[in-house]
Amino acid sequence: MTTHTIGTGSIASDWEPAPVSSIEDTGLSQGFLQDLALKFMYFRGQLTGHDIAEYMHLPFATVVSPLMDFLKREQMCEVKGSGGLGAATYQYLITNKGAARAREQLERTTYVGPAPVPWEDYVAAIKAQGGKRLQVNPARIRQALSHLVLEDAMLDKIGPAANSGKSIFLYGPPGNGKTTIAESIGRMILTDDMYIPYAIEVDSQIIKVFDEINHIAVPEAHPKMTTASLGSRRGDARWLRIKRPVITVGGELTLDGLELNYDPVNKYYEAPFQMKANGGMFLIDDFGRQQVRPRDLLNRWIVPMEKQIDFLALHTGRKMEVPFEVLIVFSTNLPPRDLVDEAFLRRIRHKIEVKSPSFDGYRKIFKHVCEMNGITYEEQSVRYLLQEYYVRRNQKLRANHPRDLIEQLMDIADYLGVEPQLTKNLIDRAADSYFVEL
Repeated sequence: MTTHTIGTGSIASDWEPAPVSSIEDTGLSQGFLQDLALKFMYFRGQLTGHDIAEYMHLPFATVVSPLMDFLKREQMCEVKGSGGLGAATYQYLITNKGAARAREQLERTTYVGPAPVPWEDYVAAIKAQGGKRLQVNPARIRQALSHLVLEDAMLDKIGPAANSGKSIFLYGPPGNGKTTIAESIGRMILTDDMYIPYAIEVDSQIIKVFDEINHIAVPEAHPKMTTASLGSRRGDARWLRIKRPVITVGGELTLDGLELNYDPVNKYYEAPFQMKANGGMFLIDDFGRQQVRPRDLLNRWIVPMEKQIDFLALHTGRKMEVPFEVLIVFSTNLPPRDLVDEAFLRRIRHKIEVKSPSFDGYRKIFKHVCEMNGITYEEQSVRYLLQEYYVRRNQKLRANHPRDLIEQLMDIADYLGVEPQLTKNLIDRAADSYFVEL
């Protein structure tokens, strides 16, 4: 296992992977690394030593070069020339013997990517980095949510919830900004970066962690890894620096999506959503509309929320304890009484009802949206809209209506070739094409 050191007085976000200067430092067996190098040559053909080192995300001189020397001695690859000075420029080509071994290993797993890190190193890294969140105060809350029009009472509830780093339950009618509020909380408190591995090795099984959709890589302070700099790169290139993740799932979430997902064709695992969200936030949007019963889904979170530990199982039967360093947020349009019982609500630290705006709040939102779009706000026109399309038709107020109606109005104005204004004609056209009689 690789030892990672954290300096005296440092904080979680200061954690960095330790440099790799030998095969032993990788925490992986020499045989595992040899097989990975063979698979690269098997799929990609003739490669230089620098190429193989870059694909494996390991330094050439101290790690990859000894591997290639062994493979040459065992006649699993051969040198077909050189593009310059030094062994790193040698052109390596897999032999028939090496190809046979590569095919044998592909029967076990088809994973061909950056060398994984040991499971123990991943656990230690998440524990070191997971709990670091920005402490917020009323001024910071108002600044972070300045793009929303929220009452002070709502801000006073959001602030302590964001500061706690614990579970949050947002509920209320649709269209009032629950998802936007949750995402804003994530962006506000998860300001620093962290390291995650591309993949993890446990019992010779591979778990892919880095997800290009859910993880945003950020440049490092030191030079970007290239074939020229790989051997001297500070740290361990098997780890990637990312923005702390804010992962959102909706109605597509299933219980299987919360377990290690084994691909029987490629023979490796994909990390579940909550593991990819470690160190960040996991937002379960539209809670209650998943394909599984809400109570079954909630029961899955009882132990992780209380103990900050999750349990995952390999298809071999081994169960592993993994840190649950996640701010988990539930957002739902459905009444809480239809979804959860008192025992579960007790385990959720903060319950926040996101209500529909009042008439005064609606006008403030409408004015804010007009300012954002460069449209002159007309109080009389908004009064007409409220009276004609809300009071008279018993239409419920929603915080998203002003934005949607203004966008609708601008589309119509653009089609007609006129300036977007809050005229009675454009308001009527926008409202008639937006509201649907249910």
